[in-house]
This record gives sequence, structure tokens and C-alpha cells, in this order.
Amino acid sequence: MRPFLALVALLPLHAAEHVIVYREPGRFGGWPANSGIYSWGNEILVGFSRAWHKAQDPGRHQMDRDKPAEGAFARSLDGGRTWTIEPHPEVLSPEQPAPKTTGCPGGIDFTHPGFAMTLRMAGIHTGPSRFHYSTNRGKSWTGPCALPMFDRAGVAARTDYIVNGKRDCLIFLTASKDNQREGRVMCARTTDGGKTWNFVSWIGPEPKGFDIMPSSIRLSPSRILTTVRHNEGRQNWIDSYLSENDAKTWTYFGRPVPDTGAFNGNPPSLIKLKDGRLCLTYGYRSEPYQIRARLSSDSGKTWTDDIVLRDNGAAWDLGYTRTVQRPDGKIVTIYYFNDGKQTERFIEATIWDPPPLN
Repeated sequence: MRPFLALVALLPLHAAEHVIVYREPGRFGGWPANSGIYSWGNEILVGFSRAWHKAQDPGRHQMDRDKPAEGAFARSLDGGRTWTIEPHPEVLSPEQPAPKTTGCPGGIDFTHPGFAMTLRMAGIHTGPSRFHYSTNRGKSWTGPCALPMFDRAGVAARTDYIVNGKRDCLIFLTASKDNQREGRVMCARTTDGGKTWNFVSWIGPEPKGFDIMPSSIRLSPSRILTTVRHNEGRQNWIDSYLSENDAKTWTYFGRPVPDTGAFNGNPPSLIKLKDGRLCLTYGYRSEPYQIRARLSSDSGKTWTDDIVLRDNGAAWDLGYTRTVQRPDGKIVTIYYFNDGKQTERFIEATIWDPPPLN
């Protein structure tokens, strides 16, 4: 047993509804956290990866790395109850080089009511990242547009951004460390609608293991909270950092999740609820293999014990959550999951009510 697993008290969850988002025989569906999630009322759009299934050693992803993988989107028009699958503008393969990127002309209106942006990495340790953007709720996309390397050997972008204004946007990225290994978290900014992106700050010191896959929210005009996936040896957890000066500098703020299980753990998905509380979801990659949530009523200073959103996973290969809140207050958490050690992985949504405020 991991040393602090016994300290976790799992709270009961009532009236949770589990819905299949994507499941296809012979295919591997995974990693929603690598892509974005967007909502316009009860319309929800979420990205994920679609590869080919291949049963192999249970310690590996059950996918065929010799066949091409592709991005995909799932769209719901009824608050997550039913879903349709749509293509992503890129098709990816382990042997295929990153798609040709162009410079962004700028002038993106980040405040457009149909705006969405998805960021993708070319590689963990080497190469540039890129982004696509849409102004019609993801029905069509412009890109790929290149992101700078920021004097790093590699920049591994997943989708995490905060819109500040019409031409002003912050993005949160994982960059290689000084030894060119994975990774540490940084913040960059554009004020010309995506034409240029400038380095703003490192978030936290360079770690012994890795800090990757941030999930960030704005608390006020000057305060930003970000949560990051941390690995150190065989220990995995989620840390948080706070900026009081609009991302210019950061201070360590706490450890909202002290353990995310084995196999390098899991990334956070952080949102602010309509009642002011924060909600953080993640996958737990040791037995009992679960999807979990924690809530904070004091802007991330303290957190509840775990709420189990989905139980009965058969293996570690799960999680990578993305979460939104519907207009009626229900929360929709999307993740990849499994029901067998070597079976196809699938994308699922849990629709749930947050416990009432005390």
C-alpha cells in the first residue's frame, strides 16, 4: 500500500450518471486532458485521441503504436447525455513528423462567442508545439499555427489557456528542463491576437522529477491559480501555485491531491463553480482505479476529501479528465476508462451534482 493511501477518505456520490462518449471495437480512446473542453450552455465539445487497440503487457497502453493515431472531438447538444464524434484537423502517427505549421497572422478575437483553441505537442522532449483556433464552436478550425520554442529543446503543449481580452490570452505549457528532459511548467502571453507569444514566467522551480500538464483558472483580475501534475521517483501528486500579479511571478500554494497513484499519476482538471467553489478532478492509477474529485471553498487553500465519481476500473490506464459545469449546476467530467486489463479503452462522461455547501 502506498504510504498515504490510508489517509484518503472517499465520500459517497449520489445520483451520478455514467454515459459512453466514445467506444468502438478495435479502437483505443484516450487522454481527453491533452485536448480542450469547451461549453456554450448545454453544448459541450471535448477533444481526445483515437488509436488502434492492441492487447499487450498490462503495464503498457493497450494500443498499437505501429498504426496511425488521430485526434477527434465529441460533441453533445444536451448537456452530456448523448454524443456525436467529429474529426480533428490533424491525423497523427508515431512515425509521422509534425504537420507543417505556419505563422499566425494575428488578430484572433479571443472573446468571440464561438471561440475555441486547441494546443498540441509535437514531442515531449524535442520539437515545437502548435495550435488551432475556431470561431464557430469547433465546426471548423484554422491552423496549425506554430508556437515558439522559448529557448527550450522542446515544448509539449496541452490545452490550457485564460482569455484576458479581445487580443490578449495567456497559455500554460510544459517545457523541457535544462537537461532536455520532461519537464517544467511555464506561462506565455499574446497581446496581438496570436501573432507573437512572449515568455512570461516559470511556474515553480525546476523539479527533480517532472511538473507537467497545468490546469489554470483566474480567481480575480490579478490572481491566477494553477495546478500541475508532479512526479518524483515513484511518488505522484498534484501541486498548486498562485500568482498575485497576473502570472508575472508564482508562489507554491499547496498540494490539493497528495497521491494520484502509480504509473506517473494523472493530471488535474480545475474549474470554478457557479457557487464560487473550486472543483478539481483527476484519475487515480493505483487500485481501486477510480475517477475522483475534490472541492475547495476557500480559493484552493484547503480541499475536501475525495469524491469518487467512477469506480470499478480494471487497470491503471485511465483518467486524464476534463470537466465543465452545465447551466443547471450539474458537473460533467469526461475521462478515458477501462473494464479489462487488456481491453479497448473508451471515453466516458460522469454527470454529477456537487455536494451542497455547508
